[in-house]
Amino acid sequence: MTRRGSPQETPPAPPPDARFDGYLSHLAHEKRLAAHTVENYARDVRDLLRLTGTMPLEALGVHDIRRCVARLHAGGLGGRSIARKLSAWRSFFGYLARDHGFTANPVTGLKAPKSPKRLPSSLTPDEAAQLLDGEGEGDLALRDKALFELIYSSGLRLAEAVSLDPPDVDLRERTVRVTGKGSKTRVVPLGTQAASAIEAWLPLRASLARPGETALFVNRVGRRIGPRSVQTALKQLATARGLTRNVHPHVLRHSFASHVLQSSGDLRAVQELLGHASISTTQVYTHLDYQHLAKVYDSAHPRAKRKS
Repeated sequence: MTRRGSPQETPPAPPPDARFDGYLSHLAHEKRLAAHTVENYARDVRDLLRLTGTMPLEALGVHDIRRCVARLHAGGLGGRSIARKLSAWRSFFGYLARDHGFTANPVTGLKAPKSPKRLPSSLTPDEAAQLLDGEGEGDLALRDKALFELIYSSGLRLAEAVSLDPPDVDLRERTVRVTGKGSKTRVVPLGTQAASAIEAWLPLRASLARPGETALFVNRVGRRIGPRSVQTALKQLATARGLTRNVHPHVLRHSFASHVLQSSGDLRAVQELLGHASISTTQVYTHLDYQHLAKVYDSAHPRAKRKS
């Protein structure tokens, strides 16, 4: 009989649940991940154990993981969610290699299926007019009109709009100096209606802003307005104006991009106006433009109409 502790003795492999518990302990105490993050990893690894059934973890190969991915995808799980699970599985097998003698990680190199690109939501020109035309209600209606006109007029991100100071806006030249992602600065045109709305807001802003406050757009207590307040104000305005769809500040930016592209066809110009580092980011708007052109074609071309 081999004595306990003898070099020839091979200890039994821990059951999957013990290794799973050890992995969670590793995440919580060694990697010091937050509790909710550990639970997310746990859920994803539980899915792997469920999908592989009674098959030993040591026996799993790349083809088995691919089969799991295929089942998840066939069940309607999107590419991003599958990518997250693969990341958790890869981490799990990395732990097993470190602490339990696994010699290979079957998840290495596997990628999730690509999710179809979601087209940005945008308003039609008529919906944009319905939202922005007319006078608003409340003490800060002038501020809201100026802010929303500006985002739609110049295609600003919400963070860019709320970070503006009065010197960033040149009403005489009708331009706005914007600091975007990566602290990159660009100068974009300012539309006539947006310029008029800002001009109307400035006197009220001067009376509201606290001493030393540099923000162009301030809240009721005279401090720089926050993104959440802008989102709430826009949603309330859209409801008041009879728009049933979900309207948020990024919808105004998307609407700006699609409307300019539909009118000009100049993708490079839209890229510069939006502050995109790569034109591939801007190209999603070509799909919106194509949808617009396809509708025109379907309604106008005599051979496009289906026979009843």
